[in-house]
Amino acid sequence: MLQTLWATIRQGKIELLESTKISEGTRVLVTLLPDDEAGFWLTGQVSLNAVWDNAEDDVYAQLL
Repeated sequence: MLQTLWATIRQGKIELLESTKISEGTRVLVTLLPDDEAGFWLTGQVSLNAVWDNAEDDVYAQLL
């Protein structure tokens, strides 16, 4: 399963912005975002969460 996690670089190390359990040896792909574009992607994620993560759509899960 693919999972996107937000992180920043501090003293040359990647620091996740939220806590998550990652197994030792997990392979990761790091994408660098220019500072002037980071806000755009974060805003986009907030909008996607509002559309996809809502209780109103739970009724459709019952049809499956």
